[in-house]
Amino acid sequence: MPAEGGALALVRAVARLLNAGMASDATVAAVAESVRQGVGAQSLTLWMRTPGGATFRPVCAPPARVLPPPVHSLDDAPPADRAGSRVPLEHEGLRIGLLDVSPAPGNAAAEGLPVIADLLAPYLASLELSEDLAGEVAAQSREIEAQEHFISLVIDSLPVGLYVVDRDYRIQIWNRKRETGTQGLRRGEVVGRPVFDVLTRQSREQLRAEFDRVFATGEIQQSELEVKHGGEVRYFRLSKIPMRLEGDTITHVITIGEDVTDWRGVQAQILQAEKLAAIGQLAAGVMHEINNPLATIGACVAAIQARVEDAGHAPADIAEYLEIIDKEVERCTGIVDRLLDFSRPRSGARAPVALNPLVDETLFLLKHHHRFKRLDVVRELAAESPSALGSREQLIQVLMALMLNAADAMEHGGRLIVRTGRVDGRPGEVFLEVADTGPGVAGADRDRIFEPFFTTKPPGRGTGLGLSICYAIVEAHRGRIEVDSAPGRGARFRVHLPAAA
Repeated sequence: MPAEGGALALVRAVARLLNAGMASDATVAAVAESVRQGVGAQSLTLWMRTPGGATFRPVCAPPARVLPPPVHSLDDAPPADRAGSRVPLEHEGLRIGLLDVSPAPGNAAAEGLPVIADLLAPYLASLELSEDLAGEVAAQSREIEAQEHFISLVIDSLPVGLYVVDRDYRIQIWNRKRETGTQGLRRGEVVGRPVFDVLTRQSREQLRAEFDRVFATGEIQQSELEVKHGGEVRYFRLSKIPMRLEGDTITHVITIGEDVTDWRGVQAQILQAEKLAAIGQLAAGVMHEINNPLATIGACVAAIQARVEDAGHAPADIAEYLEIIDKEVERCTGIVDRLLDFSRPRSGARAPVALNPLVDETLFLLKHHHRFKRLDVVRELAAESPSALGSREQLIQVLMALMLNAADAMEHGGRLIVRTGRVDGRPGEVFLEVADTGPGVAGADRDRIFEPFFTTKPPGRGTGLGLSICYAIVEAHRGRIEVDSAPGRGARFRVHLPAAA
């Protein structure tokens, strides 16, 4: 075969391989093998630059069991054979590779090596560029995945339930709080499904109307939802927020559900404190406006009783009427005195108060009370008496009021249980507890029992101030009162107090 023909045939063979669309590594290996066979060489090593240009790696034909290690410079590349020949691969003035043929062929086809080198150089340069681009794309993909993972972690870490629906009302995002919420649905079970098939606490029509309002107006919509879960009622504030992927068109709606049950409790406590403050201001005025007339009436009653006794012949009903007036004046004076506890609460020195002796002392004061004679009183006191930091007199007043209320609730007998102890998990708190086996407190009344003048007792049996005063005293001690009750299963009042050091 003429020299030109052999070289041309080799060039054409290599060109066909380069245009074959094979994977880059396979293509390079096939080119190296084609060149080796075309020039009749025993072996051939193609050194090509790695992505980034830091080193050069070898591709051997035929494949070597042990490849030479990559080199930083082509001058350091070990020769395949001393008798071999090397042809540099250059592109745009840069040396990008090397053909190392061993042993040096002596046929005419070897004259095509420089042409092959000129053909391979731009191809290897393009491979290097494509690998660099592929590495950059892979790095950007990893960065995007890391950002998506980070955003997903942020969404899952939110202490609120969050989900997103599209224009077809299908769920696209469902965060971790929604998975662990009252419904407990996994995202794999809900993503892609219509929201109406997943959320059934609201009617389909109501839910669709809420989403449509956001899609139509672009305004944030807020509402509250009451949920009964595990025997208790929880309250959630729902916020529906418009979302735009691009332009002005609303493409999605983000719904955030926040549990506001505890917040409502705090609001109720604030309202209670405001009511107590208002009662205190009222009591300050009542003290001056009513106490003096009551004292005058009491003095007149005493004077009339003295004259009746001196006369010795007054009708019997006059004495009875005077006694009634005197008792009612005394009752009104007691009401005013209790009101004054709000405006000028008795200041008791704060000191360590052992709760077990406090219970015993209060029970001693009440043991002759007629309401306690029909009760079975049970002490469940801590083995080692816990101590609270507070006023002994005021704490006796609180405990006595709670016990008298419990006795009133058990008109036909029952069990009164008094407990003391330390609060689990809170080393800085101790508690006093009064429980009864009475009819319990209705749900509608439970939220009002600490309101001034609210009472469930018949007229003339109570003023509705006892628990209000207890609340004010405990709050002044930086404590709190918890109530656990339901109709038919009694009531339990637990007073939490700061522990004495």
